[in-house]
Amino acid sequence: MKPVLAAQLDRLGIATVRDLVRHYPTRYDDLRAPVKIADLPLAPDGEVNVLGVITRISHVRLRGRVRSKSTAVVEDGSGLLQAVWFGRPYLMTQLKAGMRVFLRGRVERTLAGPRMSVGQHRAVEDGEKFEGDLEPVYPLTAGLTNRTLRRLIGKGVRVTLADPASVIDPLPAGVVAGRGFVDARWALRAIHEPKDMEETERARHRLIFEEFFLLAVSVALRRAAIKAEPAPVMRLGRQALAGLESEFVALLPFRLTIAQRRVLAETWSDMTGRAPMNRLLQGDVGSGKTAVAAGAMLLAVRAGYQTAFMAPTEILAQQQFAKLDGQLSRAGIRSALLVGGLRRRTRDLVLDELKAGAIDVVVGTHALITDDVEFAKLGLVIIDEQHRFGVLQRAALRAKARGHTPHTLVMTATPIPRTLAQSVYADLDVSIIDELPPGRLPVKTYVRPASAKPKIFEFVREQVAAGHQAFVVCPAIEESERAVHSAEEEAERLRAEELRGLRVALVHGRMSSQEKDEVMRLFGDGFIQVLISTTVVEVGVDIPNATVMVVLDAHVFGLAQLHQLRGRVGRGTAKSYCILVAVDGADETRRLDVLEQTNDGFVVAEEDLKIRGRGDLGGVRQHGGDDFKLAHLIRDFPVFLEAKKAAESVVVADPHLRKPANKGLAAHLASVDHDTMIKATS
Repeated sequence: MKPVLAAQLDRLGIATVRDLVRHYPTRYDDLRAPVKIADLPLAPDGEVNVLGVITRISHVRLRGRVRSKSTAVVEDGSGLLQAVWFGRPYLMTQLKAGMRVFLRGRVERTLAGPRMSVGQHRAVEDGEKFEGDLEPVYPLTAGLTNRTLRRLIGKGVRVTLADPASVIDPLPAGVVAGRGFVDARWALRAIHEPKDMEETERARHRLIFEEFFLLAVSVALRRAAIKAEPAPVMRLGRQALAGLESEFVALLPFRLTIAQRRVLAETWSDMTGRAPMNRLLQGDVGSGKTAVAAGAMLLAVRAGYQTAFMAPTEILAQQQFAKLDGQLSRAGIRSALLVGGLRRRTRDLVLDELKAGAIDVVVGTHALITDDVEFAKLGLVIIDEQHRFGVLQRAALRAKARGHTPHTLVMTATPIPRTLAQSVYADLDVSIIDELPPGRLPVKTYVRPASAKPKIFEFVREQVAAGHQAFVVCPAIEESERAVHSAEEEAERLRAEELRGLRVALVHGRMSSQEKDEVMRLFGDGFIQVLISTTVVEVGVDIPNATVMVVLDAHVFGLAQLHQLRGRVGRGTAKSYCILVAVDGADETRRLDVLEQTNDGFVVAEEDLKIRGRGDLGGVRQHGGDDFKLAHLIRDFPVFLEAKKAAESVVVADPHLRKPANKGLAAHLASVDHDTMIKATS
């Protein structure tokens, strides 16, 4: 295979023949039914087919990238059609008057009659009975044509089907028979080389179910494996837990909400059980997840274990450390901060005390998973904004425990839609804090055009004059070819114009940790009045005095990300505002209306998933294996629930997949794991 073609296939995630035949079509071009020229619709929807004879043809060489234009008059006995090809100079020697041709393309009406921009064509021999087919159209990449990919996949399908052992049916016979599914080999042939659309639908339904089923089986096996691992012994009696709850409540400067109490009870129940806790804590911005985390830490420490709390950024780690240390120190709990910016002497001291067991709780960043970090008795791992970490990073932190699997609590302030949570997070128990602390005012959100910026920044000045602070978020750090605001340019302009005289600062991801920390410290202390930034302030930044969030070019952000940015204000008792500045009148800005209508992050997340579709699921996939090729979580959610139920029944009846009926399923999962390992190390 040529290196260029190999690189193109690699961009599509195709490295093996198995990958090739699992690269499914997104649609099919129906080449079976040519339309008479006289019957062409006045306003055709999409492409149409025509079969006729070329009566005249001319070729013209052009300058520039197009290079050539070929124009033919085609007749089929019912009328005449003008056919046009651009940028195909080789047609000068291929197309001649008198040739019988099949054409497919888009047709428009002109004063001279119908005109087709030809997408594809082929010569039809005199006397040949034309029989078109359903031509699959595949996801492509730059430089790779559908014709080339179709040829390669066709060859891959033939090679695969020729070897009976190469197609392992992962669905147990009972699942196939109970749902009337087609055979796996038949489905693979039909999805790529269908005889009619009914075949494609039967194949697609089976393959969509199969993708969901394999995901659900992997998750069910993972859950079973976790439950079988040894857990830290933290079994406390009912009286001891009641005393612990009283101690914890006395530490807090506020009253826990009903939702916080419920989630804390779920967490403690897990931690005092016989299996390792593996729980996801969801809560909207400002709902009080850190307080629940502190309660989990208290139980771990009282049971004689250490806790590691990992955050994605130094800013967030420092803020969480300050918050937790203030609460836990009153209970005699010793905590420390471990981030990359520490001085060598300070870091060495923290490492020595962790290893000796002199530190109960350590809060840090990725610095926690370096090889030189050792714990005396790690029993609880808490991961904040867990979607910012990869699977291997989370596993590396859990591996710091000795002789057992630590209890794990992963937290996210990005609400996860029901459809997504039941699939990619199905190996976790889920707790939801679904209420905000009393007295927290909802943030008022407004979508405004760029032409309103003078009034917007006048409002920012008014808020600053009232003693408050403001954020201004830009999508880019510096000026680029994209027509978006940059943080550096906007900071310079605002200092000189609308916000002249105010204390304005800039923070972005390319600044050093020390520079960012100093800016955030000054902003937290109230000295900086307006902070211009990129999305580095998206999560974890807690400035109760900030009452205005202005997001420039809001239309380039996802809804969930905008909701997170909105959560940076409204954290105090003053009324707060989020102003989304977007391109005036653009269709893509209409989706921002949902943020004006609701502050419920779960509603926002559901709408965001509908708009983005499956996408890459925000990088939240919890385990290995392929992404969905055909399945779509929203469109096919009922199929997912059916597949999940079937998968769980199989695993409950055969936890190790050793029964003969599950031989194909076990072999398929083993082959996928093997392929994944090869790709990861190659």
